Amino acid sequence: MKIAFYSSKPYDRQYFGEASQDFRHDLTYLEPRLDATTALLAEGYPAVCAFVNDTLDKEVLQTLSKGGTKYVSLRCAGFNNVDLDAARELGIKVVRVPAYSPYSVAEHTLGLILTLNRKIHRAHARIREHNFSLNGLVGFDLHGRTIGIIGTGEIGATFAKIMTGFGCTLLAYDPKPNPACDSLGVKFVTLDELFAQSDIISLHCPLTPQTKYLINPETIGKMKHGVMIINTSRGAVIDTRAAIDGLKSGQIGYLGIDVYEEEGHFFFQDLSDEVIDDDVLARLMTFPNVLITGHQAFFTAEALTAIAHTSLQNLADLEISGQCANTVGG
Repeated sequence: MKIAFYSSKPYDRQYFGEASQDFRHDLTYLEPRLDATTALLAEGYPAVCAFVNDTLDKEVLQTLSKGGTKYVSLRCAGFNNVDLDAARELGIKVVRVPAYSPYSVAEHTLGLILTLNRKIHRAHARIREHNFSLNGLVGFDLHGRTIGIIGTGEIGATFAKIMTGFGCTLLAYDPKPNPACDSLGVKFVTLDELFAQSDIISLHCPLTPQTKYLINPETIGKMKHGVMIINTSRGAVIDTRAAIDGLKSGQIGYLGIDVYEEEGHFFFQDLSDEVIDDDVLARLMTFPNVLITGHQAFFTAEALTAIAHTSLQNLADLEISGQCANTVGG
């Protein structure tokens, strides 16, 4: 099958190139993001492969459909960037990678926690300038702290398992509690209870109408003063302006994010010679107790290998039978 591969990077070409040896697909790598201005590049391609910050709204899907595209393969778990109703109307099947390596995201979450808590990023910068002072670098023991986990899918459950090794008390909220967490000693509570009791809150939920701005002025006000919030899920789960207000007041003591609501304009690009024209993102970067990574939590060799294989297998299944177990939206 001919596949137009959008938002391609060198690592995509490496891992998909290796995986493609097991399939009979013909991949054309395109550097631009998929949006209304680039959708025409897929004309004549039965399938497109898209990533988290590609736009698949009704206009884009209509253009793809007119050009002969029947399948959209998302090389990610989330699908909030796809108009599924429009896809269904146009007869375009959308498939995704529901799981790749839960360890990659869970371990990155821990990395953000440890770096923020022990101020490793600040210490590293100091040492490079021959400043060996410890002033301002005091952290706290994770042992005995209460960790609140919102979302207990594979990633959330894996993160919970990791944190048991630190001797933490584990609370969780999920509309569909994961039984795998029971043996870990995780206690499922209401959101209000989790907000009130947690020293660290880690977000592992998908972006849905129910979770958009889950972290907002009201919920931040319910949290412990000086709480640490970590987000490796989707940017819009946090109302960033509310988080900034929380940081300014001290209600939020630490913020670690691997995702940002408007990241599509910045992440996965080298903008080191440009001015960031997003005042909210620029403000976030001024706080010493904020740590931002550029949507790299998934970025391990194991995850990239799994993503490439599953993405191509999804399209092979559709080509052979018209059906795929990883189809979203019907």
